[in-house]
Amino acid sequence: MTKILFVCHGNICRSPMAEYVMKALVAEAGLSDKFFIASAATSREELGNGVYPPARRKLAEHGIPCAGHAARQITPKDYVNFDLLIGMDEENLRNMRRMFSGDPEGKISLLLDHTGRGGNVADPWYTGDFDATWRDVNDGCRALLQELREIIM
Repeated sequence: MTKILFVCHGNICRSPMAEYVMKALVAEAGLSDKFFIASAATSREELGNGVYPPARRKLAEHGIPCAGHAARQITPKDYVNFDLLIGMDEENLRNMRRMFSGDPEGKISLLLDHTGRGGNVADPWYTGDFDATWRDVNDGCRALLQELREIIM
């Protein structure tokens, strides 16, 4: 089973969007039994909060539920427990490397690196553009799943 943790600053917008999009894609592909997918924050600012309402609405527009989400912060154990730790932006990567004392096993990456175009997932907290975030997250998750299918199949 491949264990994936999506990570952003607060765990209320981008990383839960990635978590639930990836869960939906994996289910659609009939591969739910091959993955464990979760999300977390690098900060403590939103601990316990659900998915931010505009992000929740964007997921709902695409038929993706996200009920029951509660923001949590990454811990050093996450590096041991997960195979892939996928950040939404460069700041997330820096914070993860600091919290994990580096990345000795090469588990950390940016979501959009899996698309081949690289860059940061648009942060709707600042831009208000949940459509751009949706496109980035959807593209990244689809590309990541394709990569993983080639490995596990």
